[in-house]
Amino acid sequence: MSSVAVLTQESFNEHRSGLRPEKGGAAGAAAGEEEEALPTYKDAFPPLPEKAASPEGTQETTNAWTSKIRPLKASVITQVFHVPLEERKYKDLNQFGEGDQAKVCVDIMHKTGAHLELSLAKDQGLSIMVSGKLDAVMKARKEIVSRLQTQASATVGIPKEHHRFVIGKNGEKLQELELKTATKIQIPRPDDPSNQIKISGTKEGLEKAKHEILLISAEQDKRAVERVNIDKVYHPFITGAYNKLVGEMMQETGARVNVPPPSVNKTEIVITGEKEQVALAVTMIKKVYEEKKKNATTIAVEVKKSQHKYVIGPKGNTLQEILEKTGVSVEIPPSDSSSETVILRGEPDRLGQALTEVYAKANSYTVSSVSAPSWLHRFIIGKKGQNLAKITQQMPKVHIEFTEGEDKITLEGPTKDVQMVQGQIEVIVTDLVNRMDFTEISVDPKFHRHLIGKGGVNINRIKELHKVSVRIPPDNEKSTVIRIEGDPQGVQEAKKELLELTSRMENERTKDMIIEQRFHRAIIGQKGEKIKEVRDKFPEVIINFPDPAQKSDIVQLRGPRNEVEKCSKFMQKIVAEMTENSFSLSVPIFKQFHRNIIGKGGSNIKKVPYISKRIRDGGVHSLQAAQLPDRVQGPLCALHHGGVRRRAHPLPHRGLRDRQGHHPRPRRGGGEGQAATARLGRGEGL
Repeated sequence: MSSVAVLTQESFNEHRSGLRPEKGGAAGAAAGEEEEALPTYKDAFPPLPEKAASPEGTQETTNAWTSKIRPLKASVITQVFHVPLEERKYKDLNQFGEGDQAKVCVDIMHKTGAHLELSLAKDQGLSIMVSGKLDAVMKARKEIVSRLQTQASATVGIPKEHHRFVIGKNGEKLQELELKTATKIQIPRPDDPSNQIKISGTKEGLEKAKHEILLISAEQDKRAVERVNIDKVYHPFITGAYNKLVGEMMQETGARVNVPPPSVNKTEIVITGEKEQVALAVTMIKKVYEEKKKNATTIAVEVKKSQHKYVIGPKGNTLQEILEKTGVSVEIPPSDSSSETVILRGEPDRLGQALTEVYAKANSYTVSSVSAPSWLHRFIIGKKGQNLAKITQQMPKVHIEFTEGEDKITLEGPTKDVQMVQGQIEVIVTDLVNRMDFTEISVDPKFHRHLIGKGGVNINRIKELHKVSVRIPPDNEKSTVIRIEGDPQGVQEAKKELLELTSRMENERTKDMIIEQRFHRAIIGQKGEKIKEVRDKFPEVIINFPDPAQKSDIVQLRGPRNEVEKCSKFMQKIVAEMTENSFSLSVPIFKQFHRNIIGKGGSNIKKVPYISKRIRDGGVHSLQAAQLPDRVQGPLCALHHGGVRRRAHPLPHRGLRDRQGHHPRPRRGGGEGQAATARLGRGEGL
């Protein structure tokens, strides 16, 4: 068994120390000088140990070949990004999946090579699933944030000499940072004396980018750097509401304090500055931590998951407001968790006030409903949502939800706004109920497609004529109920017309006639002349002949019951006459004689219009004759004996039979048959 390993430059550098034997003294120094030199083949690929090798040698070789090998990573990854409603750049719900937003998504896919799938969350936020290679996904994320999400900006000041470390070699560090945080970072030019770095993107991205930049600066800062691990739940007490406390701390100590934002799951707080300043800041941070850890208690309360967003507030402002008022931190479970438990952490005497604030914020938004028959929902919404748009433009914070099949409309939003919207919708519902009506009729599903008509021509005409809406259930529902909605008079007129059409169709009959396919062309006639006469005679009957390629004998008649019966009898009479006047013989003839019968260019066979050639697989073929005169029967009978020769009379061979299985009666005129046989024997025409 063999294996192949790919040796990259990075993994090669890591393997070198394991492949190169240790050397002491001057040899070690020489090895250090030649570290950049390429290894020999033996160094890169050491030989396997022999049987007599010492344990030490075996161990050395084993270490060389079993060095650290990096695991392979999946080439395709999937990440989901969420854009809150308040940060969406395109908020027109009527154009979801189309318009400028769709064009932007298509452009991002073409530009990055990643695959995007958009969905609308219940809170009207935008969920975007991005699949592809890691680089493509990160690039797509950056494009999504910059083009589909409203942008904010912030600045962070770090020493001018640290800017180059943020940029990195050939700008690689800056590109990595922009991809990681999905932001746009602008660093002043070298000739610009400003030390402020401008960041643009979402609030979450801004916090992450600012945090990373300050970490880079702290690492490069020649002054003291201190890292303090503080439990994440105590970070709000250190930063204070709206970061006021940490700002005052930095102003008082002169040190820079970098606390990870709530979206970053890190416990490490980094403090940089002069040693005395850093030490003072660390002391203050630890003092706050120890005090809160000692005195703070927690209470857990249950708040409906749907109300969590009201406690958080836009961009977390409500949480900051509660912290500022009460000094209590409110911990909300992640959005992807099903937990409804909210934890309040703070001084015992402040928890009651904080709890009141939490419930007040949770209940500041009301969920209400308006009773409205489900069939009226589309009239309330209006054409292309026009009626609903008038309401939502006045009260944009109210979310209106229609559930199919339910006789209610759900409203969610600020209490006062919900009450106003509820009143407006109730007025609309009352008006529609007073001037709208509906009815239901039962129609056999087999007639539904006939009521609809080709391309919906029938049902569309009824809708336009009577100004009503007609719902015919799809075939998979197997329902007989047809619902008509609209103006009361129009509903009754549409109902009457649909019932008349149904009654007419119920009186219709479909009958299948068995007519041999060989008669179809004769019944239809040249250019359909004969069948046109039949259709003119029975104009209410639809006559359908099968496609010749189907080789079917079934002719379908459809129309009023009495007319179908009359038409059926008439066509049976036509077929009976054709059958009576037709006679056929099948004569097996060896293939080698066909060319004599056909003649050059078909000259012989064309002279006998009664004969049709029927080819079979194999050497023996046949000729079929209908209403053959004596001059034709004679030659065919002679040919049947296995060759072209003279016969004294035109009697058919014993193998020749008519359709009823009887031998055809001999006909007079044998002389004519003999003459024809003689001509065939000489290869002449008939």
